[in-house]
Amino acid sequence: MISEEKKKVLDLFGQGRKQYKLMEFEKARQFFAQALEIDPEDGPSKVYYLRCKHYIENPPPEDWDGVFVMNTK
Repeated sequence: MISEEKKKVLDLFGQGRKQYKLMEFEKARQFFAQALEIDPEDGPSKVYYLRCKHYIENPPPEDWDGVFVMNTK
């Protein structure tokens, strides 16, 4: 059974992903930050939070397909 905390994290993550796909990176980052406040060890929220930070600083092209390309190891 999933705890109420985990359900909330999953909901916030889902909302963040929707905003991420719409290229609304600041809004998405806020959802991921809220999820991390509940569960600081949530790996997917950590990854997407950092990706949002990257895209806020380095916006992708208008025809972005949602794929994150790593440029360094």
